[in-house]
Amino acid sequence: MTRGSRIPGFYRLRVEERRARLAEALGRAPETFAAVDPGALALDVADGMIENVVGTYALPFAVAVNFVVDGTEVFVPMCVEEPSIVAAASNAARMARPDGFTCEVSPPVMIGQIQITNVADVDAGAAALRAAADGLVAEARALVPRLAERGGGPRALDVRTLARDGVDGGVLVAHLHVDCRDAMGANLVNTLCEALADRAAAIAGGRAGLRILSNLTDERTVTVRCRIDDAQLAVGGAKRRPPYHAPAGFDPGDPSSGRSNEAGGEASGPEVRAAIAAASRFAELDPYRAATHNKGIMNGVDAVLVATGQDWRAVEAGAHAYASLRGSYRPLAVWREVPHGLEGELAMPLSVGTVGGALHVHQGARLALELAGVTCADRLAAVAGAAGLATNLAALRALATEGIQRGHMALHARGLARAAGATGELVELVAAELAATGDVKAERAREVLARLVGRRQDAALAAKLQAVQPAEEPR
Repeated sequence: MTRGSRIPGFYRLRVEERRARLAEALGRAPETFAAVDPGALALDVADGMIENVVGTYALPFAVAVNFVVDGTEVFVPMCVEEPSIVAAASNAARMARPDGFTCEVSPPVMIGQIQITNVADVDAGAAALRAAADGLVAEARALVPRLAERGGGPRALDVRTLARDGVDGGVLVAHLHVDCRDAMGANLVNTLCEALADRAAAIAGGRAGLRILSNLTDERTVTVRCRIDDAQLAVGGAKRRPPYHAPAGFDPGDPSSGRSNEAGGEASGPEVRAAIAAASRFAELDPYRAATHNKGIMNGVDAVLVATGQDWRAVEAGAHAYASLRGSYRPLAVWREVPHGLEGELAMPLSVGTVGGALHVHQGARLALELAGVTCADRLAAVAGAAGLATNLAALRALATEGIQRGHMALHARGLARAAGATGELVELVAAELAATGDVKAERAREVLARLVGRRQDAALAAKLQAVQPAEEPR
């Protein structure tokens, strides 16, 4: 990257200007972004990716700015439909500068499960499997010699007892631990489990059942940390700006526009710090709150995973299972007060890959990896985790101060303006008035648009009439 990810006012630029700035920062040609132009995913390519294709479905492809991850400037690619997520991530990343986010990524070890049922003596069967574990792992490694040469492949096999009797008799499960390197690894792990299943069942004296990976990847995790100074947390008249800067033609002081567009209320850095830490403790005590807390994390994580062509459903399943491992559902990220600031830590399973899957054929996913400077799975996990901690911070700061709806609904106003039929600068005019009045509804958007269009038509007609007035006759 020739320039940093800090681009003030990036959201104000037109799409083509954003592309030009990114291309300049990355040392790439603007034509690079053709991979995410409308229709870039050709129908014949889509038809080869999944079954019963009848078309393609587009999501906005965006870039979150201001990120520093492990000391490196990063543009974070995001595909998501919900307003405010990209803005929230960018704002939180700005608050975390200059140190940014530091990450620890575990080895990329996935777990494959071989279920063995109808085991007559589960203790003897488990002991026999443990005694044969090294041999079974060696057999599995022989099936993937190239992966083993690259430092990956099957690592170990352990056994758990699930039931001693019941409808399925005695039930054991053998866990095959596989280092997948830069692959997500689902197909690899499933293939190895299927190859070992019959032999493992025979050793245990039972019958082979399911043979498939687990999405609770508690051995493939990422831990992300950041520190935010009090000065960055403060909310006040001078520091807080409205999500919309009203374009020319909109007067926030006009009585017909409702209340002012200026944000009200102030909160000092220590006050916001204490409120965020209290919100974190709330999530640690209450699973109902923890579910929403974690959804805010996945807002950032999933958006990165969709942009980069990952199996985001697998990560979602693993994240929520991991949150429940200690007997109750808990937050994946916690925040603690420290002198003059706040420290956050996110720990979650994150199984991603930079080879295989959709990346073979999806140019947009490959572009996303290039934008983020990602060449290996570990780095992708770090970037996605940093995005998750950023969106969590932004949500908690909003909840702890002005409430979540103000910024979210202000951004939602633009979508309503477009849905009402606004185009060009009318989109911003309508959205600014909706945000300023707080009446962010489809019916209100139509009313505002009709009034603004009426004013323009009246002005155009007056100008036209003025232009055709007969010249005054000389006396």
